Amino acid sequence: MRPGQRIGVREPADAARDVVVLVAAVTLALTPLLPVYGTSAVLPALVGGMVLGTAVTLVGALRRWSALVVVALLVAVYALAGGALAAPTTTVAGVVPTPATFVALARGAASTWKQVLTLQPPVGTGGTLLVAAFLLALVGTAATLTLTLRVRRPAVSSLAAVVPLLVLVAAVVLGTRQPPVPPAVAGTVLAVTGLAWAAWRTGAWRARRVVATGALAAVAATGGLLGGPLVVADQPRVVVREEIVPPFDPRDYPSPLASFRRLVKLDDTVLLTVDGLPQGARVRLATFDRYDGVVFNVAGDGSAQASGEFRRVGDAIDVPVRGEAARVDVTVGALQGVWLPTVGYARAVDLGRATGDLRFNDATGAAVVTSGVREGMTYSLDVVVPTEPEDDEIGGAAAGSVSQPASSGVPQAVAVAAADVARDAGTPVQVARAITDHLSEQGYFSHGLTDAGDYPSLSGHGAARLAELLAGDVMVGDGEQYAASAALMIREMGLPARVVLGFVPGSGDDVEGDETATVPTDEDGAVEIRGRDVQAWVEVAFAGRGWVTFDPTPPRSRTPEQEQEETDTDPQPQVVQPPALPPDRVTPPDDDTEQPQTEDPPADDSGLALWLRIAAWAGVGLAGVLVLLSPLLVVIALKARRRRRRRRAADPVRRVAGGWDEVVDTARDMGGVPPVAATRRETARAWTTTIAARHPAVAARIEALARRADRAVFGAGAPERSEVEAYWADVDATVGALRRTLPWRRRVRSRASLVSLRRPSASSRATRRQAELLASSDPAPGRRPRRIRSNRRGER
Repeated sequence: MRPGQRIGVREPADAARDVVVLVAAVTLALTPLLPVYGTSAVLPALVGGMVLGTAVTLVGALRRWSALVVVALLVAVYALAGGALAAPTTTVAGVVPTPATFVALARGAASTWKQVLTLQPPVGTGGTLLVAAFLLALVGTAATLTLTLRVRRPAVSSLAAVVPLLVLVAAVVLGTRQPPVPPAVAGTVLAVTGLAWAAWRTGAWRARRVVATGALAAVAATGGLLGGPLVVADQPRVVVREEIVPPFDPRDYPSPLASFRRLVKLDDTVLLTVDGLPQGARVRLATFDRYDGVVFNVAGDGSAQASGEFRRVGDAIDVPVRGEAARVDVTVGALQGVWLPTVGYARAVDLGRATGDLRFNDATGAAVVTSGVREGMTYSLDVVVPTEPEDDEIGGAAAGSVSQPASSGVPQAVAVAAADVARDAGTPVQVARAITDHLSEQGYFSHGLTDAGDYPSLSGHGAARLAELLAGDVMVGDGEQYAASAALMIREMGLPARVVLGFVPGSGDDVEGDETATVPTDEDGAVEIRGRDVQAWVEVAFAGRGWVTFDPTPPRSRTPEQEQEETDTDPQPQVVQPPALPPDRVTPPDDDTEQPQTEDPPADDSGLALWLRIAAWAGVGLAGVLVLLSPLLVVIALKARRRRRRRRAADPVRRVAGGWDEVVDTARDMGGVPPVAATRRETARAWTTTIAARHPAVAARIEALARRADRAVFGAGAPERSEVEAYWADVDATVGALRRTLPWRRRVRSRASLVSLRRPSASSRATRRQAELLASSDPAPGRRPRRIRSNRRGER
């Protein structure tokens, strides 16, 4: 603002209206940040930033401070108030800034943006995470109000309406897939509000433009609503934070499920100690939902809903379930690897100095530490352990709506066994229960450890091993094979299922089936988890119930040797046996390579399908463009129809007069105002004086057309056909030359102008009245007086 200029240059009510409209626009633009931090966590930073930005800008405008002073004051406000609003952990009592506050704010202004994008929402308030939200609110509000209050030129000050749109773009980039207000709605509201305010601010608001603007907005909205779904189909909205490749990929490490037997061999070794573990809770190590015929592993398909997407998290983690809340303290023993044991669903994880290495998957509740877990490592978990519903509580609930990667290399024995076992099941929970009960009741348990004298049982859960388990002579294995088989069988029946590897405290001590066995603890009462407690189970998703746990593994006491002993102690009466049949039983192959394959349609080598798809998309795009351009096309069509009627009039004189009318209407559409009650020559001279200096040739053409039109109207006889055609050729050339005197933007606007379509020009009406009087009072020799009629409706 220049010296001497005040807000009072404009009415105070107008300035207040500017402030209210623009602050409201910035508020709407900041709404995508609410789910990123959590509403209660980010609201003080957003409100504080907007209030401070508004106050500094208003005071600077009223006191006529220079722009440099206002910027310096904004920096001071950021430094002094930023501690309480954006970095409270660095202040004294959450308010008074310290030297660490200033350092954190300086670094946070550059580094916070990356942290917010790489953390899993809600990111919380830890460190300087709130700096991004505080800066957007402070700078966005200050920049918007500065443009409208301090800039003198209305055309430039109206650019303040663009700032909320820029703030919205930044907030959407930092935002989540489902913001409180859809970006399309927020952007449309800001665009419409900004255009209306800018038109009012520059004085270009006209009531008649409301209808035209409303029509264009309706056409654009209709095109977007109808064409949008055709273009994007069912593709989800692209979110920047989900496109960033996480620095840690668990698929670079072997599947922990393949190491099941290695953990079993640790037997009595303490892997970790858990203090505060709720009664009956399990310890989760990893979750798997992709099977490739060799191992179960994490998916990692690029979606935040996949089991393989591990991201940094803030101080708080959203929990999708309800249940018993607990605080669990864990001390790592002999356990190794990058997988971090968790309990239930974690609401917060405190790893101390290693917190920066934590990566969490909110879809499965699993966690990893990029630097690896080590012996002696301690950490704390604030968790929620969901209550497991009974089958009666689940009732007829349908399968949960969960997207899982397709399995490959599944042996045919899985589909055959699943269909046979679940043929009598009615509801989804009955299907899952029938499959898991069949495996646990009909199968036998064995780790296959020769040193322990176990019944032979191969490790692994590849296609050949699972085919042997389900179709072999004896169904024997441990949690690795039974959990993998159960998950695949349940998925064959159309239910979402996944395998969980973890620990069930005390399960390894229940050798004889004594469920009253106590869980081993240390001297402080903490639960000691040993190698023999490793277990694998299945989780199935049901609508309204979430993931429910199923145990398909037989009891440890159910072994082939035990079954044989029970059979021997109950001798059967001797009967005559029939002769032995030849051994023609078909045994399953070691590797089930004969997989059922669906017949794919033949590939289209000609590329016809591709070109048809391109043509379809091009047609959709062309249709959208035509819808947007429809108002302009309608105006051009009406003018073309009017021109055709003039040129094809039956009376040659009317055709010549219509040619002059075409020149007059072109000039009116370009902004020319014809003199009132002027003849053709007077109208031509009035217009040509304004363009003679720069375009003398065009001015001469217009005057020549006026003279020729007068001769045709008032002269003796009717003009010849060749004269009329020559006149119209000159009209077309003059109209084209006249339009070329304008810049291309005004040239396009003139073609879309409605001025010449609304009413006849005053000069045209006056000229015609004079022509009628002259023609009737002083007719030429040999020519009958006649009344010149216009081709315009209602004009004589």
